[in-house]
Amino acid sequence: MYDMLKTRRSIRKFQDREVEKEKIDIILKSALLSPSSRSRRPWEFIAVTDKSLLDELSRCREHSSAFLKGAPLGIVIVADPKLCDVWIEDTSIAATIIQLSAHSQGLGSCWIQVRDRHGADNIKATDYIGGILGIPSQYTVECMIAIGYPNEKKNAYTEGDLLYSKLHYNGY
Repeated sequence: MYDMLKTRRSIRKFQDREVEKEKIDIILKSALLSPSSRSRRPWEFIAVTDKSLLDELSRCREHSSAFLKGAPLGIVIVADPKLCDVWIEDTSIAATIIQLSAHSQGLGSCWIQVRDRHGADNIKATDYIGGILGIPSQYTVECMIAIGYPNEKKNAYTEGDLLYSKLHYNGY
């Protein structure tokens, strides 16, 4: 796991190559195994492979989401905030599991923050995405994960990259 964490990097450029259904299924099943507070599982996952939908979704924010257009897969992570007071934490854990599952299968990924973000004309990104995908109004979009075969190479982290000054034992 430690070696996998050192090699997982945010990938924003993807090959023009579909992600196999078997790999998508493993990623989604991994997401369903994500821990959540009191096993409430407030999350829902929407896998998007349609290029025109990915293009539309890539415009949910004015910045930092355009690369989704080039990804063959996007996973939208939503939650019903009424199911659990820590839905943000639960969806964030699931998003991390999705990224690690993708990486374990030779895929790259990158998180796109949606909650509390806005797009053109100050439209809430979560409302914009909800309109495109027909998400029921009680749900809030936490994030989207762009996934695909990497078309960029990033070096793994090394021991020298670690910020050891951030580690503390038995107190600050």
